[in-house]
Order: sequence, then structure tokens, then C-alpha cells
Amino acid sequence: MNHIKFLRNAVKGTAWMSRVPLASSDNMSKMTRFLSISPVTYLEQTVLHDFHIHHEGKMVEFAGYSMPVQYGKVGIASSHNHIRTHCGMFDVSHMLQSKIHGKDRIKFMENLIVGDIEGLADNTGTLSLFTNERGGIIDDLICSKTSLGFLYVVSNAGCKEKDLLHMRERLAEFKSKGGDAELEIIDDHGLLAIQGPESAKTLQPLLEDDLNQLYFMHTKEMKVAGIPCRVTRCGYTGEDGVEISVPNAKATELCETLLEAGVQLAGLGARDSLRLEAGLCLYGNDIDDTTTPIEAGLAWTIGKRRRQTADFLGAEIILKQLKDKPTRRRIGLTCTGPPPRAHCPVLSEGQQIGE
Repeated sequence: MNHIKFLRNAVKGTAWMSRVPLASSDNMSKMTRFLSISPVTYLEQTVLHDFHIHHEGKMVEFAGYSMPVQYGKVGIASSHNHIRTHCGMFDVSHMLQSKIHGKDRIKFMENLIVGDIEGLADNTGTLSLFTNERGGIIDDLICSKTSLGFLYVVSNAGCKEKDLLHMRERLAEFKSKGGDAELEIIDDHGLLAIQGPESAKTLQPLLEDDLNQLYFMHTKEMKVAGIPCRVTRCGYTGEDGVEISVPNAKATELCETLLEAGVQLAGLGARDSLRLEAGLCLYGNDIDDTTTPIEAGLAWTIGKRRRQTADFLGAEIILKQLKDKPTRRRIGLTCTGPPPRAHCPVLSEGQQIGE
């Protein structure tokens, strides 16, 4: 498995994705202890909470929500391997979905993130980063430029409050200078992630649109099993798949239909192991607001035009690191035996070079 940690000394490394099955003997159930970010007194519930309980979801706290880590007697390792070979479904309705409206929506969004949104074709999106004045990453997100007059944004549940505060503060400042933009929170839709090499084949009978024409990072409004949804060809497992934004009133119905079509339920345990194996960052674990895009190995998210305009928060620090190289960097480690725990020291000839 690919374990993503920080090294203080920059070294060359490339991200890779292993397709070697996760050994069922691994005690993956222990992963639940890492999925609880902070103690809370009240847990939010997604629109699919009752659905999870009905299907024997083992609920844990994650980002302030009650979420399934796995279902019934299906172990995390088994679920992981199923998605690597077939397809599975995750409830990611806890994530923040929003729209940015207004004639200056692109200019506003580019004040907040490092990506080139202006350069996107209609109905395509990109992974990008909210940054702060110090060049640190506030959150990672996907921003899609629709042909319907708005940007569609999906960001992390664990960063929801600070993302909203950041966007609202910057929006007020932007509008005070005459900018035309508005923020709309999408709270009447759930979000499903269908992931795995057989996702398209399994979904296609439920669609009128041809998924072969919905390329990676493309997004489109279409009916899924007769339900109006927004479907985006993306995911966070290292496999092919889509994310489906579905009206709350139809979310359970759609999930039951997908189960009947052969999609297997999957929980947070498999989602975490899949993204880790694929070398994908988890905010709060692998990146945070003290980590720059360059240190995180995410320089590719900074658009070429944005490097020239240098008009995003923290640009001076980030672009200097891009030129001079950082003194620490996130890399992947291949290890044998039990995986190292968080913050375990990494030694080279007895000297600590990272963690």
C-alpha cells in the first residue's frame, strides 16, 4: 500500500497506484479509529442515514457526521478489492456542494483557488485548491464550469465551516469592489460516488445519455433511472466512476435501484484505503493549511496562466517554491510488514528525515 507522509528533505518521487488486492488478513477494521477527526456532541446525518441503517451500515463519526464505515459482514478489505475489480457505491452527501453565480463568477473563484477556470471548456471541471495568504492549503475541491451560467463546486465535509467562512468573507470583499457574484449552497441534493472499472457498464442501462461521451472530469445534467441528476465523471479511488448529485427526495430510491443493478455498498473504510493506495491526499492527514501546493506535490493544479498572473492568495510564496524547490515534500513510501502509524519518524541511516 502507498503510505503518504511528509518528508522534510525534498526527494524525487512519483505517485503510483497499486492494483494488488488488499490482503483480507489485514486487520482493516482498525481503520475506524482513524476516521474520527474530532469528538462532537451531536452528529449530523446525511439524507441516506436511514438507508444505511436498513442495510446494516456500521456507523462512525466522520467530519461531524454519522457515516457508514462498512456494511454488514462485508469487510473493508473485501469491499476495497470489489471496487478495484467491479464497482461500489459511496454516500458522500456530507460533502459541501455549492454554485457560484453572476457575470464575474470566474473572476471571483480564481481569487480563491489556483486553478485556471477561465480556460476550462464548458461542462468540464478540475481539481483545485483554496489557498491562504501564507500559501497554505485551506481545502481541496472540484470546480466545474457549466454551460448553465454557474460554477459547480464540491469541497470537503471536514472543511465545510471554514470553506463557507472563507468564501463568504471573500465574496463580501469582492462585491464591495463592484464584483458580480453570488454563492448558493446546494442543501437539497445528496451526492453518490459510483466507483470501479465496471461503473459505466453497470450504470448505462439506467441512462438515456451515453456514458462513453462523458469523459473524465466532464459533467452533465441527465436522468439516472428517470431521476434528474447531475453526473460528473470523477471520483477519489483511483478507478473510473462518476459522482451523482441527486435530489434528496429521490436519493434513497436511486440507491435501491443501483443496488438492484448490481452496485455494492461501500463505506468510509474502503474509501480511505482506496484513495491511500492511489496516492490521493486526504485533507487533515496528508495536507493542511501549513502545507503549500508545492510541498504537497500538487503543483500540477496551478494553471499555467495562473502562474503568470500570480493573482491567487499566497502566490508569491507558492511561486517562489515552484522556482526554488521546497525543503519538504509529500512523497509515497512502499513498505513491508505492518503499515506505519501517523507521525511515525522516517529515518535515513539513523537520522530523522521526515514522518
